[in-house]
Amino acid sequence: MLYIVSTPIGNLGDMSLRAIEILKSVDFVVSEDTRKTGILLKHFDIHKPQISFREDNEKRTLPKLMGLLNAGKQIALVSDAGTPSVSDPGFTLVREVLAANIELTAIPGPTALITALVLSGLPVHSFTFRGFAPRKAGPRKRWLAVDAGSPHTLIFYESPYRLKAFLQDALEIFGDRAAAIANDLTKKFETMYRGTLQELVERFENEKILGEYCVVIGGKSDPDENLSSET
Repeated sequence: MLYIVSTPIGNLGDMSLRAIEILKSVDFVVSEDTRKTGILLKHFDIHKPQISFREDNEKRTLPKLMGLLNAGKQIALVSDAGTPSVSDPGFTLVREVLAANIELTAIPGPTALITALVLSGLPVHSFTFRGFAPRKAGPRKRWLAVDAGSPHTLIFYESPYRLKAFLQDALEIFGDRAAAIANDLTKKFETMYRGTLQELVERFENEKILGEYCVVIGGKSDPDENLSSET
C-alpha cells in the first residue's frame, strides 16, 4: 500500500490527525529531504526509517521502492511541504504503482496554490496552476505566452532568485493585470501583496526577497482591477 501524505506548508498545527496516524503505522517514510521530514517526524514523535526520494535520485530509488511495495510493505510518500507530486517528486512513483496494480490512497491536506488563490482576492471559480516557470528569459516568455489569452486565474510558483525577472516578464506578456503574491503562508510572518503587476514589479524592486513565492494573476477576461497594495 502506498499512502500519499500531505504535510504542513509552514505551520505544524496544520498536520492532520489522519496524517500522523498513517505515518506512525507505515514501514517506511519516503521523503524529498530526510532532514526536513526528520524535523516533522520528531515533532510528532514518529519513529520510522526514511528513504530519500528526490528529483536527482528518482530513477535510482524507484526500483527499491517498488520492490518494498511488492514485498507487502506499507510506504508513506511525503514532500518537504504540502501535497506530494504537486511540483514535487512523486508522480513517477504513482505511475509505477498504478501500472503494478498496487493499492494507493491520498491523505489530503495543505497545498500552497489553493491557500494563495483563496487569499488573493482574484476569481476562484476557474483557475490554471502552472507551477515553476523556465529559468531562462526566452523560454520563460514563450511559456507564459501560452496562457496570455486564458480567461482563467493563473497560479505560479517562483524562487526568490527569479521572482523579479518573472514579474517583469509576466507584465510584458500579460499586460498590467490584477495580481497577488504570497510568501510564508501559514507562518508567523505570512504576507500577501496585492495590486497590479506594474505595482508589484515596482514594489519588489526594493523588497527583501526570501523563500519561495506563489504568484496569482488574473485571467484576460477579468475586468481591470486596481487592487490596493497591502500586506
